[in-house]
Amino acid sequence: MPAGHFSPLRRFDAVICDIDGCLAPESSAPFNAQALIRVAEHNHAAQTRLDRPIVTVCSGRPEPFVEAMCRLIANRTLPAIAENGVWLYHPSTNAYDRDPSITPEHLRTVRDAAAWVEADLGPTGVVMQPGKSCSISLYHDNTEYLRRLEPVVRARAERESWPLRISMTWLYINCDLAHISKGTALERWIAATGIPSDRLAGIGDTPSDLPIADRVAFFACPGNAMPAIRSRANTIARSDEAEGVVEILQEMVGSQGR
Repeated sequence: MPAGHFSPLRRFDAVICDIDGCLAPESSAPFNAQALIRVAEHNHAAQTRLDRPIVTVCSGRPEPFVEAMCRLIANRTLPAIAENGVWLYHPSTNAYDRDPSITPEHLRTVRDAAAWVEADLGPTGVVMQPGKSCSISLYHDNTEYLRRLEPVVRARAERESWPLRISMTWLYINCDLAHISKGTALERWIAATGIPSDRLAGIGDTPSDLPIADRVAFFACPGNAMPAIRSRANTIARSDEAEGVVEILQEMVGSQGR
């Protein structure tokens, strides 16, 4: 393990944290700036005193969003995971690392699926989230209508033999390459950093974060977490979203002395 990542002063060296529903709302609501300042203060201490785990992010959001969140929470050392596992962003070197298993054929699949969405679902008001390169996320301002489209999208993917995993978040339908996930990215992350799973903690709020829970020694949820993932948590915060993340971090730091 790289000496810069391991510290005997802390139980865990890193916290792998989701963004939507954890550090930020999935909706267009403003960030909880005060809570994120506290996460940044935590990270400043983690990277100077080495007495608490560094918080990095693991999200389905496009890479530019993830990169901006790293800067906001002052993670300047550990890789971050973007686009549900497609990208590792390395803030220490400003490098971007796409999963090497993604082929030109996979990219054609994503383009074909996007063309179908635009032609068949676009007229109903469905739009694709900008910024993604190897996946698509569908949005409609009527979330209940979008939920009814999930089986339609899944059926089309099966009919076309598109190797896509279809899943619903709070507000989006995600269409990801089936062999790429937060879990595969976290395995790449572990290989890149040398930090083993038993030195990792995780925070998530939806079933898409189960791959994080499967690969960390301690998993926590904010108070707004979906029932399907709450059962996997070692602890659940009383507060929602970013306030819940701060609460979890405070609990982790406090427990190190016990």
